[in-house]
Amino acid sequence: MSAEQPLIADLFEVDKRLTLKPVVDFNNYLRNAFADGACRCHRCIERAGDEAGYTHRHTFEIEGRTLNRRFTNTAGSDVLLMLKKAWLSYTKADLVTVGPLDMTTLKSFTEPSLHAHLLALLPASGLARESDGQWHLQLLAD
Repeated sequence: MSAEQPLIADLFEVDKRLTLKPVVDFNNYLRNAFADGACRCHRCIERAGDEAGYTHRHTFEIEGRTLNRRFTNTAGSDVLLMLKKAWLSYTKADLVTVGPLDMTTLKSFTEPSLHAHLLALLPASGLARESDGQWHLQLLAD
């Protein structure tokens, strides 16, 4: 066996951590966090979709599609629970729930096609905010 053989095998090897149940569940959660069309909640209907003054967005344009956040399962606490499980499974370390968020690690176990969903859901759920290019997890309001 040559010294090059293990290097070539590594090129085609899939990171087995991506198949762990909490990581797969997190990606499925992101995939199902949004529904088609603009938000149809009472506030959005009354205001004809004008979200001015809203603390968190309801309707999003992601990859040319209009989507709305499914409020029943995307509260900050729900997102945090799914993220903590996936983070622990993938990194073997607990997620620090307040302070800087390592987006490189988070994106490494999030399917590339779901990165836009992730970047929309984090602030919309109130779980994280972006400031000067750095994402920060924040305390959730009760």
